[in-house]
Amino acid sequence: LYLKRLVVGGFEKVFEINRNFRNEGLSTRHNPEFTMLEFYTAYVDSDFQIKFVEKMFKTITKSLPQKINIFKKAFHKLTMDEAILQFTSLKKKDLKDAKKLKEFCKAEKIKTDAKGSLAIIKNEIFEALVEEKLIEPTFITEYPIEVSPLARASTVNPEVAERFELFIDGKEIANGFSELNDPEEQAERFKDQVAKKDSGDNEAMHFDKDYIEALEHGLAPCAGVGIGIDRLTMLITGTESIRDVLLFPQLKNK
Repeated sequence: LYLKRLVVGGFEKVFEINRNFRNEGLSTRHNPEFTMLEFYTAYVDSDFQIKFVEKMFKTITKSLPQKINIFKKAFHKLTMDEAILQFTSLKKKDLKDAKKLKEFCKAEKIKTDAKGSLAIIKNEIFEALVEEKLIEPTFITEYPIEVSPLARASTVNPEVAERFELFIDGKEIANGFSELNDPEEQAERFKDQVAKKDSGDNEAMHFDKDYIEALEHGLAPCAGVGIGIDRLTMLITGTESIRDVLLFPQLKNK
């Protein structure tokens, strides 16, 4: 959120490569400390950033001594609903039936909140069954607003966000979206996040009063992207575990 405050201050293009820390478990894909490239561009939207990210990845790999054939073709692009339909047995009509989706989750042993909304359940199905099947570079778009608290709603369908995630080899490599710049709507989103956190959602955000104040000064229409450098390095080097691209990986207790 601090980089976006720079956009408020008049910087139309900002980026940062930094260390991030998250209270997550250890796995071959996750480490509590990781490196990320984060950047924001004023007066563009998520569609612009999708094209920019694809061009960036192809440009980076051209300069490498080894050939990365996976980047030669045009990247795929699917909405979340399209991806679910392509990689599961669900039908289009099922995606509008919460009862049907909950039955599907039970059959597939996917943990879901009994009180979860249709959008939340679809997102859980996507994460559990679809992500790992996205081997070739694929942009997933139209994430539910409920799981995109900082993203601007689509002008075509207000239930989804102008957001994308890039998956390669079954891993999320990048996440980007058109930024929500309405302070009143953002405040309501934060309140909803606080309610979820109070209900036990550890991934929900807190209410950032300073960020709301920054938005009140005026944030230009913009879009931002975060790219996981460690996972990108894994992809380029053909490494199966994130530990192999970290100088000092955290180890599990013996």
